[in-house]
Amino acid sequence: MLKVGVIGTGSISEFHIKPYLESGEAELSALCDLNGERLAEKGRLYGVTRLYSDYRELLEQDDIDAVSICTWNNSHAEIAIAALEAGKHVLVEKPLCMTVEEALKVEAAVEASGKVLQVGFVRRHGDNAKLLKKFVDYGELGEIYYAKTSCLRRLGNPGGWFSDLSKSGGGPLIDLGVHMIDICWYFMGKPKPVSVSGNAYRKLGNRSHIKNLSFYQAADYDPAHNDVEDLSNALIRFENGASLLVDVSFTLQAKKDELYVKLFGDKGGAEIEPELAIVTEKHDTILNITPQIDNLKFDFEKAFYNEIDHFVSCCLQGKETIAPVSDGVQVMKMLNAVYESARTGKEVYL
Repeated sequence: MLKVGVIGTGSISEFHIKPYLESGEAELSALCDLNGERLAEKGRLYGVTRLYSDYRELLEQDDIDAVSICTWNNSHAEIAIAALEAGKHVLVEKPLCMTVEEALKVEAAVEASGKVLQVGFVRRHGDNAKLLKKFVDYGELGEIYYAKTSCLRRLGNPGGWFSDLSKSGGGPLIDLGVHMIDICWYFMGKPKPVSVSGNAYRKLGNRSHIKNLSFYQAADYDPAHNDVEDLSNALIRFENGASLLVDVSFTLQAKKDELYVKLFGDKGGAEIEPELAIVTEKHDTILNITPQIDNLKFDFEKAFYNEIDHFVSCCLQGKETIAPVSDGVQVMKMLNAVYESARTGKEVYL
């Protein structure tokens, strides 16, 4: 059994905790959180008695084999490095960290420790993504030379730490864009990024005055504090000539929310958001193919179960993770380059 501690018991942690509790190969042994009241509540809820307010104390426990890091973005690198140095395997929520410099330090710690570090790119683990990956790997789409993706919320700034630049590292780009960029890049074969041209806008703020539309709000929601962007977009070019177009928003004067991921190859195309579809040509005819699977749409909760199962297997059986630290480094380079391009008004070369 893999004995696991979860560090950070905020909202995302439940998507780690429940799969660990139901795993036949893992045991949820400890929880850690700076918020003592929340920590005690989660301990009672999930039947965990070993509770720590300092992650360093949890890492000192010899019987803990691995940790999930579900804290604010600004602490990911620090905790991941400490866990690796303590001999623990690590599953760290996306993004890997907040800067390229931090990412490289985490990568060095992984290499020095020999332990597993898996980045929480959960969309890679969706059942629809796993099926599409088979088609891509068998060359059904050919060379994927272009991808475009949007995750536009017209009202969806979670506030709290999400809107605090010092804790999050950014707004919708680092929160939503990290998923959208990663899943496209993953299917494109993870080509090396060479240049980025991006924009970031702060025009609308939290829009807390809007009535009759509900949206997810962080536990520490405070509409008075917001120093992150509302909207970000970017064109990313890769060494193999492929390109990726992305835009994401927390808030936008849009008619409705929008979510899509589109991939275009020289033999076929595919969409994985809002639901899986494949496009190809046969006998001089364009075909739109709908795979016959239980759920064509991304199942958020099921994907986390798949992600946790994969992490546990990698730790116990020595399998290679499909979301290694090196991927986290490359995605961080792209995210940081978008922000740099937006700040300077110039294309950034990597």
